[in-house]
Amino acid sequence: MASLQTWTKCFTGWIFCCCCCCLPLLLTSPLPPKGVGVAITAHHACRLRKINFQQPYIRNRTYTLAKMARVSDQDTDNRLIGQQLYVNIKENNRCYMMKRVVEIIVKDVLLSEAKDQYPYTEEVAQFLASMTSELSRCKFSGHREHVEKNLEEMKSKMKQLGANGKNKAIGELDLLFDYIENACTDIPKKGGSKKKN
Repeated sequence: MASLQTWTKCFTGWIFCCCCCCLPLLLTSPLPPKGVGVAITAHHACRLRKINFQQPYIRNRTYTLAKMARVSDQDTDNRLIGQQLYVNIKENNRCYMMKRVVEIIVKDVLLSEAKDQYPYTEEVAQFLASMTSELSRCKFSGHREHVEKNLEEMKSKMKQLGANGKNKAIGELDLLFDYIENACTDIPKKGGSKKKN
């Protein structure tokens, strides 16, 4: 019976301590501003690990495939992958934009008749598809009309070029590789604490 009374006193003491000490601390601690957690989560959802792009095997396959396709590209005036994709797109939405471009290139170009035309096509398509899969939670913030307009212009240009359009897209896979790497990986800040002599 004495041990039950001692236990009850200890338990009551714990409850009193928690209510008087811990609860006020929790209630007075500042909360993060509304939407901060969402922004951080969205930012991390639109990030790929740099190491994905530092694998020499897939980089060489991608660049070799692009080089082989460029040999038969008769159109040197047009470009599908380039800065024009970023017109009216904020920097924080560039990864989302490149994710969408990669989805189009994989689906409409690499997994179509092109897979039988060039070696390494399936390997490169699998790599790019895995990158878009990692970016599956990457969402656009703001209004999408500029993204859709820029994507439509790219698809329209590819269609206008006819058979050479898909070939051009394959010939620019090296650019696509670099663009998605630059848009979707955290680039270390340059400079730092270097001293000037």
